[in-house]
Amino acid sequence: MQILTDMNATLVAKFGPLGPLLAVGLLGLILIVATLPTMLKRRVNPFDKLKALRGPATEVKLPGQALRRGDKVDKLEKFSAFLEPQDAEAMSASRLKMLRAGYTAKNAVRMFHFSQFALGIGFLICGVIYTIIKSHNQELTTQFKILSTVIPGAIGYYLPQYWVQRRLQKRKEEIVSGFPDALDMMLVCVEAGQSLDQSINRVARESRAGYPALADEFEMVSHEVKAGKERVQVLKDMSERVGITDVSSFVTTLVQSATYGTSIAEALRVYSAEMRDKRVMRAEEKANTLPTKLTLGTMMFTVPPLMIILIGPSVHGIAKTLSMGGP
Repeated sequence: MQILTDMNATLVAKFGPLGPLLAVGLLGLILIVATLPTMLKRRVNPFDKLKALRGPATEVKLPGQALRRGDKVDKLEKFSAFLEPQDAEAMSASRLKMLRAGYTAKNAVRMFHFSQFALGIGFLICGVIYTIIKSHNQELTTQFKILSTVIPGAIGYYLPQYWVQRRLQKRKEEIVSGFPDALDMMLVCVEAGQSLDQSINRVARESRAGYPALADEFEMVSHEVKAGKERVQVLKDMSERVGITDVSSFVTTLVQSATYGTSIAEALRVYSAEMRDKRVMRAEEKANTLPTKLTLGTMMFTVPPLMIILIGPSVHGIAKTLSMGGP
């Protein structure tokens, strides 16, 4: 501790009150510059090697048809080694989290980490500027300088994470609330003679206005089935992608019905009735917890006025009697 105190006194004597802050910032900049070359070193993709060996591909332009442009170049592609987890398991978990939050783009994980990095650095710079401006007006302690610099950077770093988590939770609630209605509509379509794939496509179209998140999931299932992917695997991918117990049970019901050859309409009728009962139970659970949540408000805003009304006149009468010198 004595060494740190001596270093702090030396920095303050040479560079003024902001000496320790400037030293910490310079040290962080040196560490970033030393680390970036290692983190940005990217392993060459074998497919890129094959493309380079084959040379540029020739494109044939048909009469009256413009050349198709390639995918839009991602400017963050060269920083993927820095902005994406290098562990396959961590990368899969990050992609799954972004999918559950509704971000289906290929570079969603990369953009998430870039936003964390950019907002963290930006808020950190704003904190440094605020500290410098405030130090010119009054004397600040070293602890206040560090906190006013680090706290904005931490807020900027965790702000995208909070946003994604909030969006994920909101999307789950939307899917849970709209799933019983979607099952009822699917049951009507199946009983009307449509196949399961046609029913899923119809539910995706009809539920778009009220539950867009659920409509996106069913539409993705419909497109994957049309592309030729096995229906059982598509339904399991939907269950994994959504991460909701009700949807997982629904997928299990459909898979078992297809495996054992039972009626899909009967399975949907039983499961849709169960989902309706479950929705009623959730509403009753919220209604039962309401009195407990209102207890604090009742104690704060009802009891004090009631006590004033009941005891106020007596207290006023006693005070008046004592002021008049009565017994």
